[in-house]
Amino acid sequence: MDLIALARDAAERARSWRQDVLGVHVTPEEIRSHLRRYDFRRPIPVDELVADVDRMLSRWTEHGTHPRHLGLFRPAPDPLCVVADALAAIHDPNLATWDFAPAANEIERFVLGALAERFGLPPAEGLHHFTSGGQEANHTAVIAALTRAFPASAAGGLRALPGQPVFYLSSEGHHSFDKVAHATGLGRAAVQRVAVDADLRMSVPDLERRIAADRRAGRLPFLVVGTAGTTAAGVIDPLPALARLSEAEGLWFHVDAAWGGAAALSPRLRPALAGIERADSITCDAHKWLSVTAGAGMIFVRHRAAVDAAFGVETAYVPEQSRDGRVYPFITSLQWSRRFIGLKLFLVLAARGWDGLARRIDHQAEVADRLRAALRERGFTVVNRTPLPVVCFTHSRLPDAAALTALARRLKHDQEAWISCAVLDGAPALRACVTHYETRPEDVDAVVRAIEAAIDSDGL
Repeated sequence: MDLIALARDAAERARSWRQDVLGVHVTPEEIRSHLRRYDFRRPIPVDELVADVDRMLSRWTEHGTHPRHLGLFRPAPDPLCVVADALAAIHDPNLATWDFAPAANEIERFVLGALAERFGLPPAEGLHHFTSGGQEANHTAVIAALTRAFPASAAGGLRALPGQPVFYLSSEGHHSFDKVAHATGLGRAAVQRVAVDADLRMSVPDLERRIAADRRAGRLPFLVVGTAGTTAAGVIDPLPALARLSEAEGLWFHVDAAWGGAAALSPRLRPALAGIERADSITCDAHKWLSVTAGAGMIFVRHRAAVDAAFGVETAYVPEQSRDGRVYPFITSLQWSRRFIGLKLFLVLAARGWDGLARRIDHQAEVADRLRAALRERGFTVVNRTPLPVVCFTHSRLPDAAALTALARRLKHDQEAWISCAVLDGAPALRACVTHYETRPEDVDAVVRAIEAAIDSDGL
């Protein structure tokens, strides 16, 4: 079997899925019944097997690759990613150490260094690596910040500290940090949710008050998290002000740019990320806005010593680690054995170039601008302000969350569009985000017409 040819064929078929299934209408029992044909007692011809799995995934997968899938950060992957994933599987390099996978480790190091420069981080400093996603990247940042602030915690745990460590995140920030706080033993109460202003950006005055109050109470602030592109509304926190305050207070400044960080590649949008270059660490997910298949998270850390202290281990069963510039991810990350994640981003960047990806990003921002304008012209209220392509909106004839949810379900059921619902500072809204580089102005015009038709129907 020619696996590379198979991968190329799959890449071509991937393009057809983009015009196919928006929503899936299937029950668990329907899929389970289909799977019962596999008793694993007799071999099944490979061609038959692959064709059946392909059919299952085509019929019973919600394809974020559709140009009218506007509900989540689910970009259409560049077809090169299919080839990259196949190559990674064929060669199966283990990126735990440089010696196991020299080429793979150096490719990842090269790509991450180039992206770090786009964020404004010094290319010769720090340590960066790919992760399973934003959750792991944020987890890595919290561990590094905690270890740097409280070195005794590395060996003695949190009981070695004189008080409760706490960190700060806006009320619109990502809930991965609740899981991180739980997993690190900090406890979910360590996540201090800061108020937002009228534009849903973290309130710097409220942050200052909270830090001062926590210090008076004997708690131990160690980290501020700014968000560059909140999940619900695409809002970018005031990064320069947060950087200044973090530095003044001696706190680690992390920027969760899991989605919005891709704006660093766009000359048009890069100014919106001003201040990110002052971060101690940055999360960015290539699979959210860089046309890369999941999962391809990234963590960029300015301080190599903090990473070494947080994740360093010594083993006798791994080849000796030389110090001649080689990278050893198993002693600088949460993961041990790791797949070759970065190849797909390398192929996309190498084949499309910075300008090619910037054009894709700018196109999506322009399509979102058209959506905003079309909604306003038809009497909708856009309730968020962001340069990024997330549009949150409502209408006087959609009075509550139930009506908004019913409309979103109707659009999905009718295969018109996939949009989601969000709650912004306590108020419900519909939410559409453009992360498909082939979503056209005609698509958003059709979505607006479908929304109007749904509102006018008796079915809501």
